[in-house]
This record gives sequence, C-alpha cells and structure tokens, in this order.
Amino acid sequence: MHVPEVVSIATTALQKNRLRSFLTLLGVIIGVMTIVAVVAVIQGLNNYVATQLFQLRPDVYIATQFGIITSREEFLEALKRKRIDRDDAAAVERLCSSCAQVGVSVNGNMVVKYKARRLADVAVNGGTANMDQLTSVDLEDGRFFTANEELHSAQVTVIGWDVKDEMFGQLDPIGRVVRVDGKPLRVIGTMRKQGSVLGQSQDKQIYVPLRTYEKLYGTRRSLALFIKPVGGIPAMKVSEDEVRTILRSRRNTPFSAKDPFSFVTGEALQNVWKNISGGAFALMIFISGISLGVGGIVITNIMLVSVVERTREIGIRRALGARKRDIMLQFLTEAVMLSGGGGVAGILLGAAIAYGIEAAFPLPTAVTPGLLVTGILVSLVTGVVAGFLPARKAAGLPPIEALRYE
Repeated sequence: MHVPEVVSIATTALQKNRLRSFLTLLGVIIGVMTIVAVVAVIQGLNNYVATQLFQLRPDVYIATQFGIITSREEFLEALKRKRIDRDDAAAVERLCSSCAQVGVSVNGNMVVKYKARRLADVAVNGGTANMDQLTSVDLEDGRFFTANEELHSAQVTVIGWDVKDEMFGQLDPIGRVVRVDGKPLRVIGTMRKQGSVLGQSQDKQIYVPLRTYEKLYGTRRSLALFIKPVGGIPAMKVSEDEVRTILRSRRNTPFSAKDPFSFVTGEALQNVWKNISGGAFALMIFISGISLGVGGIVITNIMLVSVVERTREIGIRRALGARKRDIMLQFLTEAVMLSGGGGVAGILLGAAIAYGIEAAFPLPTAVTPGLLVTGILVSLVTGVVAGFLPARKAAGLPPIEALRYE
C-alpha cells in the first residue's frame, strides 16, 4: 500500500469523527504549547541575561560586603560583616601586584531636580575616575570626570538618558546645574540610551566622583571594589586569591573561617540566574510531560475504540488482500496525524503566548526554528508510541472473525 493511499484513508477516518478527533488532540496541544511557550521565554531570558542584565565586563570582578544574595540567611550573615571602606580599597590598590586597575563605587537612590522638574528614585553612583573603564558606561556627549576632579571633590556629574530626557528635553544639558538631594552638580557628560532590563530602566542613573558623593551624602555605605586583573580573564583566579589574602589579613580572619566578604563576577551572576531559570524550566517541562503523557493515553484509548468500531472494515480489507503491515501502518498513520495536528496547533498557540508575553510584559522571548522542530518531533513521537498498541491489535485481528463482527 502506497503512503498517499494510507494518508487518504487515515484522513477520511479522522474526518468522520471530527469532534472526537479534536478532543483527542487537546492533551497534545496543551503539552506542546506549554513546552514551546516556556522554552521560548526561558531561552529569551537567558540570552537577555547574557547580553544585558549583567553588564559587568568579563575581565572585571567585584569585591563586596554582600556578594550574590540568594536567601534571607545569606543576607543576615552578610549584614554582620565589616564594611569595605576606603582603607581597604587603598590597601588593595597598594599591595595587589596582580591588579591592573582598582575602581571604587558606592550608590544610593535620590531625587534629581532641574528648575521646576523633578525625578525621583534616580540611582546615584559615586565612583573613582576609572569606573567608565571598569563598567558599561557609554558616553554620548561630554566626558567622564577626571582623577583630579575626584581628588578635589568636584561637584560634577554624568547623567543617564532618562535623566537627560526628563530634566532637559531638547536642551543641551552640558554645563547646566542639577540638584541631587538638594546639592548642586554641574553636568559634564551624558550616557547613551541603554533601555530597560525586565522593566527596570538602565538610564535612570547618574555618576558623580566618589569623594564628592562621600562629602555631600555621607560614607555610611559599604564600598564595592571593581578590580581588573593583570593578564585579563585567565588571571582572574590569581588576582582574586591575592585580594582575598589582603582583605582577610586586614580583618584578622582565622585560617579556617569563611571570607568576611564576597567576590562577584559576570559568570557567577549568570550561573545564579541559570540555576534559578533551570529549576523553573525543569518544573514546567515535567508538567508538560504529564500533559503529553495524558494526551498519549487518550490517543491510545480512542484508537482502541476505533479498532473495535472498524473491526468489520478491517476484515473486508484483509479479505481483499491487505497485509498485516498495511493495517498497522494505517492505524499508526491515524495516531501520528492526530498527534502531529495537535503538535502544530500547540506550536502556534505556544508561539502566540510567547509573543503575547513579550508584548504585554518586559520579558524577552526566543522562538527559534530548533524549538519549533522540537515541538513537531515530540508530538510525532507521542503519536507513534500512543498508536503502536492499537495498530498492533488491529493488524492481529483474524480476517474471518473480523468479517463476522456485527
């Protein structure tokens, strides 16, 4: 029996019971739809995290009091640690032979005003003059502040795109004075638009010299040390070990005790994210697997019912010369067409949900050709597995008994 003939017979059989065929598809549709939507969102977020969310340069790491906090217990433990201060920063800069650059940063949220305009919750970053080389600062106009301005606590600032847009509109902000928590700062530079990360604007921020920040707003916060090792990425571990020795020595930390500080790298941040997203991914795939399993069982039961209903048809076809493998192929084709149809519908719905999520929320998605192919393959495999038992039963019916079936 030729394949086109088998497909034609299977299509006719399915069309005779359209409602039953549709209801049979639901399990597969839901399973494939969930897989496509979840994988698209997770992949999109992973890509976004790799390129946008953690914009720490790959050859820079941070020494900080808190580090990466993933639980309440870790936060409470970090609160007990000694703050990283200017003396720590000076010691690392003076003693670390494997550190090419050491930058110092502190930040807080404040109100920025220009004349009658006001913008709240602006991230104010106090930093050394080399922070533009250690972070993702991308200047559009003007310049970053110099080491001399940082040394003499110059009241200057580099503003983000949102601050520029809200405060100045079409005006050139360079040279104008804004008030940050009531303190006047002269704008010397503006940053390019970076956009939002998961709904949080990356442009609602400004940079000021570290000494200016400490002079105007106090020094109660712990500092973060941005460190670029000599030799780049391959030398990260050597540099971390040297900085660890310096900071532990300054804190008189016992040999057996944990570090009273933490290191943060772009790779570590991405690994934390992947662990979180991996758990969510595994859970959703498990739920999708249950749905596909239920869909497969439904297909098996419906096909078994179909075998009983079409026993006489099977007997006639066998009497007219159809072989066992022809009967088996026919019922397998029906099962695969059922699940394949459900797979196509699930892919379309899953992609629509993914794009809908991207449009309605600040969550990027990635509907790739590989994902679509995976959805089709999963549904086809489900059909083959679910249809095998009914197809085998149909092929094994004795022709004479099948002809006598009423």
